[in-house]
Amino acid sequence: MDAQIWPSILSADFANLQSDIERVPAADGLHVDVMDYRFVPNLTLGLPVVEAIRRVTTKELDIHLMIDDPDRWAVSYAEAGAESVTFHVEAAGAPVRLARELRKAGARAAIALNPGTAIESYGDLLGEVDMVLLMTVEPGFGGQSFLDLCLPKIARTRELIAKHGGSIRLQVDGGISSTTIERCAEAGADTFVAGSAVFGADDPDAMVTALRNLAR
Repeated sequence: MDAQIWPSILSADFANLQSDIERVPAADGLHVDVMDYRFVPNLTLGLPVVEAIRRVTTKELDIHLMIDDPDRWAVSYAEAGAESVTFHVEAAGAPVRLARELRKAGARAAIALNPGTAIESYGDLLGEVDMVLLMTVEPGFGGQSFLDLCLPKIARTRELIAKHGGSIRLQVDGGISSTTIERCAEAGADTFVAGSAVFGADDPDAMVTALRNLAR
């Protein structure tokens, strides 16, 4: 699969969100972090803001739910027009049912795993999802440093996906920059969330292209 770059709006200027979104036309889509101050120690945005973002952009929206009880809330984001909805396996009560409900609602379904969560425990879920997201920092805050210990896990996940077959994407999120993206790609990732590296650059769109080229 070709490398994809999804800028995380967690690192955008929330007072000028539409303007920052328009600064990354080369992006494959937008990664939107939803945090509830329960699953992670941070509070960001929720469904009303996602609905507002949907109204001002045609970019695909990749919603990353870092929340308790995604079984209750995830489908609402698909119904709001998000093309992809990711929920954490650590928080989901019925991940198979939830993945099927998301697909039924018209969104791609994805599972996310924290750095300390083994992918091997969730290999049987691969047939139910379109993407696996591996956190490469502890979730909750942008701007953290990449955890090198996640690289072997990326490789193991790629092996599991290859054995399963199909077109499941492998996304990484956390500390992705020009100094880390090549190692993630070499380990097997094909989809990259970059926040600070993109929106902290003088030219965010040029950074999107540069990161994609490095990943390739």
